[in-house]
Amino acid sequence: MNPIFGRGPSLQLRLFFAVLLSASLMLADSRLDAFSNVRYVLNSTIAPIQYLADLPRNMFSGLYERFSSKQQLLITNKALREELLKRKSELSLLAQYKEENQRFRKLLGSTFVRDEKKVVTEVMAVDSSSYHQQIVIDKGHLDGVYQGQPVINESGIVGQVIKVGAHNSRVLLLTDANSAIPVQVIRNDIRVIAAGSGDFTQIHLQHIPSNFDIQDGDVLVSSGLGGVYPEGYPVATVSKVTIDNHQQFSTIEATPAVDFGRLRYLLLVWPHQVEQDVSLQETPVAPTPVVEVQDGE
Repeated sequence: MNPIFGRGPSLQLRLFFAVLLSASLMLADSRLDAFSNVRYVLNSTIAPIQYLADLPRNMFSGLYERFSSKQQLLITNKALREELLKRKSELSLLAQYKEENQRFRKLLGSTFVRDEKKVVTEVMAVDSSSYHQQIVIDKGHLDGVYQGQPVINESGIVGQVIKVGAHNSRVLLLTDANSAIPVQVIRNDIRVIAAGSGDFTQIHLQHIPSNFDIQDGDVLVSSGLGGVYPEGYPVATVSKVTIDNHQQFSTIEATPAVDFGRLRYLLLVWPHQVEQDVSLQETPVAPTPVVEVQDGE
């Protein structure tokens, strides 16, 4: 019986011819560059597949780089904001420094605190109504905050801490109707009391005799009396003076130096931190007396 399909060359013979053909093609390509066009066409055909296979890696790499860059920018931005806040708060004292230098502070023996400890804090919540104006900040007892501690920002005095929790605190704003602060006029050093009006945009000067020299545009700074607020920080600017000859006292309104409608980053101040540190360093330690015990006693 004859097979339907005839047998071809043996496997060894086909392998020999394949090797011979491959060697010939490689020799022709290396010597004559005969298949450069073929390689170009094949590379052009396969290129889209290579790009498609590499697409997930490129996308992941790009997303990771953007995310890392954004996180780094956020960290840097926060650090720069805190540094700027501290620098602006120090600049707000410049006008007061000049005035006090002209009035011979050194001869009067004033203890003006210039290097208070300051810590940046952020507003967590605002509790504002016609009856009270308060905010909650993200620093508490564990951060060293104490009741009555002054709070400022880059523009001036914001208020004082009235309640302290473990991780947050409540601050009474300067414009609250229950808030009051001793202030002085930079122009002539008159000392008066400024009280909140319940309005973010206005505070009042209380019990001011009509013969006091206070004018529109006078700048009010903290006087340091009372021991709560440090001396020299901006409080307000006189905006309206009403004098009634039939009344014993004048009606004086002032515009706060701080924009209480846009509070976010604030500074907690330790006014007596430097004084305490210096007093601890200068206080001599009394030596322990040595008692000699004699025999028989």
